[in-house]
Amino acid sequence: MSTAGRSEATGGMSTAGRSEATGGLSRFQVALAERPHIFGGWVVGPTILGPESFAQTGYDYVGFDVQHGYLDDADVALLLNRLEYVPIATAVRLPSIAPAPIGRVLDAGADAIIVAMIETAEQAAEAVAATRFAPRGVRSFGPLRASLGVDVAALESRVSVYAMVETARGLAAVDEICAVPGLSGIYVGPADLAISMGHGLSDAWTHPDVLDAMAQIVAAATAAGLVTCVHAGDGTIGNTAARMGFRMITLASESQALRKGAAIHLAAANALSDEKAAGDRGYN
Repeated sequence: MSTAGRSEATGGMSTAGRSEATGGLSRFQVALAERPHIFGGWVVGPTILGPESFAQTGYDYVGFDVQHGYLDDADVALLLNRLEYVPIATAVRLPSIAPAPIGRVLDAGADAIIVAMIETAEQAAEAVAATRFAPRGVRSFGPLRASLGVDVAALESRVSVYAMVETARGLAAVDEICAVPGLSGIYVGPADLAISMGHGLSDAWTHPDVLDAMAQIVAAATAAGLVTCVHAGDGTIGNTAARMGFRMITLASESQALRKGAAIHLAAANALSDEKAAGDRGYN
């Protein structure tokens, strides 16, 4: 479905109407159910227009980075509130399995959480528990967005939980991690994975050992019925990732997209100036 189509599909509906139209699923879950691959943008700092620009361009989701970015969960809550009626799914990357920050971003309406540096099945299980209410988990009840409602089962079921496997230790335990009940998918961090395997950053998408490790993760997650996810960094690598079997692929951060767009415009302007200069020289 095009961006306009997705917008039309939700535009003008009440909150209840949108919930009924998606069967209670989050935008993230709907996107994955409808398409073989979903592509996302990434936000690492306070912003006003970035997430909406990703939506207007046709991106399926936007991720907010609380691990490496200049955002905290309060910043993310404000950004999520702005996107309530924008047709784009949302995910938040958190640095640890600490339940309080996870609960706060879910209370604010995040569709998915991505938890960094998961290396054991026990850590993955704790990440899932942070999204579940007692007796199945440790999440405290306190939704901040009125449209989420108060149905505990619905609040749990709309949340997707992704464990980042991005170290050699996590790779060794990937089968056990994938077997954790309640996990939605495995998100690969190629940079940290390459570093932990003794390779450089430039090897993340080129070294056979790293590529084999990513293929191993894709195979394990797919066999377990989980969504395969990866941080690609640009569109070309995103295409490679899709061919490798990844389904949820983060393409670029807001700042990367801005730099690339700015460079294209500047190059086009300079080309016009160069043509004029060349023409002037030809007549002299």
